[in-house]
Parts: sequence; C-alpha cells; structure tokens
Amino acid sequence: MATAKVSKASKWFSNKTLRLSLHRRRSKSSSTPTSPEPSPSPPRTTPNRHEEMREVFRYFDGDDDGKISALELRAYFGSIGEYMSHEDAQTVINELDSDGDSMLDYQDFLKLMKVENRDDDDLKKAFEMFELEKGSGCITPKGLQMMLSRLGDAKSYDECVAMIRVYDTDGNGVLDFHEFHQMMA
Repeated sequence: MATAKVSKASKWFSNKTLRLSLHRRRSKSSSTPTSPEPSPSPPRTTPNRHEEMREVFRYFDGDDDGKISALELRAYFGSIGEYMSHEDAQTVINELDSDGDSMLDYQDFLKLMKVENRDDDDLKKAFEMFELEKGSGCITPKGLQMMLSRLGDAKSYDECVAMIRVYDTDGNGVLDFHEFHQMMA
C-alpha cells in the first residue's frame, strides 16, 4: 500500500516536471604554469549521494527545521515557476508522511527520491537505445530514425529533425538526456 502511495506522489512530481538539478561546485584549478606535476590528490568536486540528497532536501526545507511543510513544498514549486495548490501539496505530504505530523522529514523525502531515481534509470536505458553512437550522450536525427524504424514507425530523416527540434532547447540539433526527459514527461 505504501508503494502505491509513493507512486501517486511521484507521478504528481513527474507530471509537474520536477527535476532536481544541483549546481555542482567546481573547484578552480590551483595549478600554475610553474608547477608541471598535478597535485597527488585532486580536490573533491562531486558530493556523495547522501550529501547531494541532503542539499536537495535543504532546498525544500525553507525554515531549516528538518521538515518540509505543505507551505514549503508550494514555495519551492513557485520558485521554479510551477503552481501547486495547497490541497495538492498536502496530498503529497499525507501520502509520504510516515509519522503522522503532516510534514515530510528527511526519510520521507528519500522515499520520494528513490522512486524518482528508479524512474530516471528506466528513462536512461530508453535514452541509450536511441543513441546512434553508444555513450555519446545525445540522440541524433539518424539515431532517432533508426530506432523508430526498428519499432515499426518509419520516419524520414527530415521528420526526425523536426521531431528533435521541438525539444532541442539548446538548438544544437540533437537531444541530450535532459531534453529527452522533457520530451518523455
């Protein structure tokens, strides 16, 4: 039963195209032209998964009390340009709240992220099927054409270019994973 409830909340988030992207801090290179050897241990630039989830949780937890309220959930969505009614926010919280306080603690939040990540893994596998050059990180019109043909939905190259153009937000003529994700949402 809990899985069904988490799925409902996850679908609401997915339907609103909630994608939590963290701006990873990149450390500036400290090497100078006079130091030919790289440092033995480079500075850590990517947070581990736990740190990343904590940071995402803090984006939602506006008052830093360790809980996400319906108001904070609505405020977060408003900050990314999405409208969420109070009723919708409370429904999501009620579906995920494990201790009955009508708020999401960090563990409740992780349940939602686990479902979201599983959905993303499936989407990544689908994305990889459309890559003409495996590991390239992009879907080209030719790759789209070939996969659609394999699926029994043959399209011309120009039709594939037009299909990609609709979701190609950076205008480079191909779809990266983020653009593919938006197309599938």
